[in-house]
Amino acid sequence: MEGLALLKNVPHQLSIYSVLYDKIPSNHILKIIAGNVDFSFINELLKDSYCQHLGRPAKEPEMLAKILILQYLYNLSDVKVIEEARLNLAYMWFLGLNPEEDLPDASLLAKFRKHRLKETSVDDMIQEVVRQCVEKGIIKGTGLSIDATHTQANTKKKVPERIMKHLGRRIIRAIEKENGVIPAELISEVPDYKLIEDHNEAKQKMKSYVEELIGKTESHVDLSILPNSQQAVNEAKEILEDPKFMVQKGVRSLVDKEARVGYKSKTDSFYGYKVEFAMLPETRIITAVTVESGAYVDGSQFEELYQRSKACGLPIQEVYGDKAYFRKPILDTLQTEAVEAIIPVNACVYKLDESRFSYNKDSDQWFCEMGNHTEKKVRQKYKNKNDVYRYHFVKSHCVQCPQRLTCAGKNTKKKVLRVSEHCAQYYEHSQLAKSDQFKLKYKKRASHEWKNGEMKRFHGLDRARGYGLKSMSLQAKLTALAVNLKRIAALISFCGHAVWKRMATFAVYRRLTPLFRQAG
Repeated sequence: MEGLALLKNVPHQLSIYSVLYDKIPSNHILKIIAGNVDFSFINELLKDSYCQHLGRPAKEPEMLAKILILQYLYNLSDVKVIEEARLNLAYMWFLGLNPEEDLPDASLLAKFRKHRLKETSVDDMIQEVVRQCVEKGIIKGTGLSIDATHTQANTKKKVPERIMKHLGRRIIRAIEKENGVIPAELISEVPDYKLIEDHNEAKQKMKSYVEELIGKTESHVDLSILPNSQQAVNEAKEILEDPKFMVQKGVRSLVDKEARVGYKSKTDSFYGYKVEFAMLPETRIITAVTVESGAYVDGSQFEELYQRSKACGLPIQEVYGDKAYFRKPILDTLQTEAVEAIIPVNACVYKLDESRFSYNKDSDQWFCEMGNHTEKKVRQKYKNKNDVYRYHFVKSHCVQCPQRLTCAGKNTKKKVLRVSEHCAQYYEHSQLAKSDQFKLKYKKRASHEWKNGEMKRFHGLDRARGYGLKSMSLQAKLTALAVNLKRIAALISFCGHAVWKRMATFAVYRRLTPLFRQAG
């Protein structure tokens, strides 16, 4: 039956040609990975995607997952990774195949990703690999760094006029294909928006054309018997009804309708997605990944990243992030978990002139630069905003203060300091952020930028391979899994080299010691 497959765990039998595998050096990256990570959990993880009793025998999920690991480890296409595996002994050995065995067709990889490999499955793979290495002592660390990076969409962003022209063309083509003929009422000249100098006028002209075409289509065509035409009309309606579309903040391509425009700086924008991931800065191992459109606000998925990272088995004692992560929910979560927040203060969130005012948390009082203090506070509640505290200074002190005009300005009667309900907490954090110890710890976050560069430059994360959020999410998570395995192999190799170096040094020392003694 189509869509059903029998999952069989058949033991691999070595053939006479397997002697060729002896040519693979023991320090090869794939041998190091296979020797320290047990991938057998993949079959158990994906067993619910297969049928145990019906259908023809399926390719083993573990093997297909390993092919995807090779693909993202060496930045290859579906076709290219199969071609390379047929010629590379190390690839075949890693996949658990005999040298003479056949590999699956490249089209099976796409089916495996789409129908079997869910996003949550890849998350679990990342988590299990990290957990195994933590148990073996390969991965250590108590810090967690979180940051987001951008990925360009696999298409160009288009102006609304061009998109609306394509929407009209899709409706006409769908009707012609399903109905066999285009009703005369729908045949009209498409406006040439390129001849209209005013951009806003061109957008309105094309919008009127598409809306008129939709109205005529619904009046003169029975869409109930033309499903593709109905879908084209509904798609056009949905896009036109989105208020963000006309101001160029929504859909910018019909090929990838889930990508969005984001900003790397005030003047530098991109069209695509944002990949946010948590990483151990000491070992540069990624523990969790989330993917959203380019308009995503950094830190919105912090809770998911943090909880998945905790599940890897490491005791998290510090969290590193840039100013985008200086947010009340994040700081509260870390405070509740007794985790130190190595996050610099965001001036947009915390607005207070600390050169003029300071806070004493024990007495819940604010002090001005002249030493005057507040004597009471009143809470003001707002319906759609954070509450505000009004701290009242001692009136007699303010009246006699020589800095009164500088402090209060024209309002010389002013003796009230208005702060947000979270200002006291922010003030305490800002004092910690000024310490040398905080600044020294924050330098560890630089390793996150190295990992961004590695994944983009060597593993293809700078541009999406496919279209849509699901495709981009799988790409980002499989890339993270691949670079983790590469890093694990590097850590093991480094440790082995360090041990060998210490042993060699000790052996030399033992041989030379008697000579030194003889020499006096």
